Amino acid sequence: MASTKARSLGLNAALAVLIVDQSTKFYVLNTLDLEHSEPLALSPMIDLVLVWNRGISYGLFQQHADLGRYILIILALGASLGFGVWLWRSVRLLPAFAIGLITGGAIGNGIDRIFRGAVVDFILLHWQEWRWYVFNIADAAIVLGVALLLYDSWLGNGQELVSPTSKDQSL
Repeated sequence: MASTKARSLGLNAALAVLIVDQSTKFYVLNTLDLEHSEPLALSPMIDLVLVWNRGISYGLFQQHADLGRYILIILALGASLGFGVWLWRSVRLLPAFAIGLITGGAIGNGIDRIFRGAVVDFILLHWQEWRWYVFNIADAAIVLGVALLLYDSWLGNGQELVSPTSKDQSL
């Protein structure tokens, strides 16, 4: 029963992240003309800009050739599959939710690479002259998911992601 609840929570989180991520990217690309305009200020600390990220996090390892793009697609699909297996085996709610966030984000950015050739980043956080990197909803979900997994492993209840009916095999 616990694994069913955890799995359902994680799958719903992944689906929600995927829908919100792809919807916001669709809106930014098809409604706002950010490619040919100045940044659109949403608040004193948040602007919308358009950046095509052909690399990985923080724009590292930019790939301008198709081979690099395909390698990143394969890595995203592999990571999504691995997180999907981890989610399927999860029995606790917090890790399952976190894994769902990461999985949804990885799939969302993978879809961008497949259909757009690069990841669509558009949220710029800044404070006066200091600028943070440009990111999207999928990136934020991945960071939150990783933070929740770290919280769970360091400060959580310390239980492992195993079935509560399994017995301790240690000596």
